[in-house]
Amino acid sequence: MKPYTLLRPLMTILIDTPRLQMRHFTPDDADAVLAFSGPEVTRYTGDDGAIQNLDDARRVIREIWQAEYQRHGYARYALVHKASQRVIGFCGLKYEPHLAGADLGYRMLPEYWGQGLGREAAEAALRYGQQVLGLDPIYAEVVEQNRASRRIIEGLGMVWLCQFEDAGETVHRYRTPA
Repeated sequence: MKPYTLLRPLMTILIDTPRLQMRHFTPDDADAVLAFSGPEVTRYTGDDGAIQNLDDARRVIREIWQAEYQRHGYARYALVHKASQRVIGFCGLKYEPHLAGADLGYRMLPEYWGQGLGREAAEAALRYGQQVLGLDPIYAEVVEQNRASRRIIEGLGMVWLCQFEDAGETVHRYRTPA
C-alpha cells in the first residue's frame, strides 16, 4: 500500500495523498463542479445533465454535499490536484439508502484520466471511510461499460456482489471484503 496521511475530519484537508488532497466543497468551487459535470465525465454516472450552470453547481454543493457532511459526517469531497492546486473532480463516500450504507464514488476532468489519480483517490477515500469514519462495509456501483472504474474498484480488492439493470444500463455492485 502507498503511504497516505489520514487527517481528522475537523481539519480543512481531510485526505492527503502523494498527488491529491480531499476537502469539503465550498461555494467557491462552483466553477470547478460545473467543469467536471459535462457529458464526457458523467456518461456513466446516471446524473448526466443534472448540473447545467453555476446555479445548479452551487445548489448541489449546498443542498447535497454540504447537507450530507452535516447529516452523515461524510460526502463527496473536492479533489484537489496538488501540483496545480486545481479542483479536478470529486471523490468520497455518500450514504445510499438502498444500500443502507456508504457508496464510494469519484469523478475527474478528462485531462487527468490515465495517470493513476482515480486509483490514488479511491484507495485513500476507501481507507478514510474504513479507518477514520469506521464504515463497514463500503459499496461501489459501476456501469458495465465503465471498464476503467471497474478496474479501479476490483484493484482495490472490493468484492463483486451482483449486477442489475438501471435505466437501461447493466450496473455491477461491489463491497469491501467481509
